[in-house]
Amino acid sequence: MLDHFLRISHLSDDEGREILERGRDLKIRQMNDIRYAPMAGKTLAMIFEKPSTRTRVSFETGIYQLGGQGIYLSSQDIQLSRGESVGDTARTLSGYVDMVMIRAFSQDMVEELAEYSSVPVINGLTDLLHPCQVMSDVFTALEVTGKSLDDLEVVYVGDGNNLANSWINAASLLGFRLTLACPTELAPDEEIFQAGKAVLEERLNLVHDPREAVVDADIIYTDTWVSMGEDEKRQKKIKLLEDFQVNDGLLKTAPDTAKVMHCLPAHRGEEITDGVMDGEQSVVFLQAHNRLHVQKAIMDILNQRREEAK
Repeated sequence: MLDHFLRISHLSDDEGREILERGRDLKIRQMNDIRYAPMAGKTLAMIFEKPSTRTRVSFETGIYQLGGQGIYLSSQDIQLSRGESVGDTARTLSGYVDMVMIRAFSQDMVEELAEYSSVPVINGLTDLLHPCQVMSDVFTALEVTGKSLDDLEVVYVGDGNNLANSWINAASLLGFRLTLACPTELAPDEEIFQAGKAVLEERLNLVHDPREAVVDADIIYTDTWVSMGEDEKRQKKIKLLEDFQVNDGLLKTAPDTAKVMHCLPAHRGEEITDGVMDGEQSVVFLQAHNRLHVQKAIMDILNQRREEAK
């Protein structure tokens, strides 16, 4: 595996599948109360430019279950907010901790941090990508459908944001079918989409009618329409996305076996209705809980590779 986990597109097919398999193993260990502490005595620094319930709790619990400890660092706790360079921050932290997870605005900043860090860096989210979330979502999709990657069909409905971009990266890596239903004005990153299309060809599609998109869906996936830091775009985006709500009407055009996913937090009544969120086809909270296992897998593998390289 690579020295860091920054983009799904940086992984090989074997590395992507290793994360999913390790996540499954770690979930089974936890369900059977089998202790596994390969990171005993090690520390994970968790940098949050953007706050998050799920990212903080899943990573902090995950490093604890692997035997280590996490240190929460908000933007006010470190000198980046006061003008220290990213490189200096990376080199300093590398002398104190064994791994860094960062949830930030800029993908470039995360990659610069990794460039200067001598310990593994994990991308917990940027405005461009959300790789930990999507790897755990692929894990959940396989778990709840019982399908192979080759047979899986995921439909993403809504804003072509960082989640959509990472879904394209994951489909390109692992080969499942992906349809994105987005307004023309809110399409995913063009460079990422075209790179995905070159790999997946007819297995990747972008459409503008969500009802057309979900006809053969195994997974119907949505995300909040207005991301953190986009308050000034709120009214415009809601107007563009009003026909892309995941509701009972949309589910009627999909197979009865389709499962609904949302990365949370949800804005109930906007991108998803209460009836769907709390309905029988929803696996939203299983999906949230599975982040723990897959992120533990990412940390475990990165730690293992670093130990082997010593």
